[in-house]
Amino acid sequence: MPIPGMTYSGRVGPVSLFVNGTLMRGLALNGNLVNAGAAFVREDATDGCYRLWSIGDRHPAMLRTPGQGTNIAVEIWEVPVEGLAGILLSEPPGLTIGKVMLRDGSIVLGVIGELFLTEGQPEITEFAGWRAYTASLGRSP
Repeated sequence: MPIPGMTYSGRVGPVSLFVNGTLMRGLALNGNLVNAGAAFVREDATDGCYRLWSIGDRHPAMLRTPGQGTNIAVEIWEVPVEGLAGILLSEPPGLTIGKVMLRDGSIVLGVIGELFLTEGQPEITEFAGWRAYTASLGRSP
């Protein structure tokens, strides 16, 4: 299976990256994407096997939980491969890169949470996204 963003010539092109929290358009860390030369592609959603937690009401953490969960609202961005490391290094501790299945069955790279990060944090899966959760608190994300 080809590596996303890799052409047969061995040259690396932009990588599709999904984001589901403060990297989204208009939110606190979106500048990290923009400054890396990333371009917004579309809004989308994950497959229905993901759950979401609020980490101190500062950012979300999403985990894959086969057999349970819901479709989580995400954004898809095209990121120059040379900018990807800087974006990920700027993410809060406990967030990492992983492969995520979208609702159409395609797989993209994205920011996901490590299990330890969710311990003792409120689960917000019922909101199906960070924007909806923060709106329920009466504030902008």
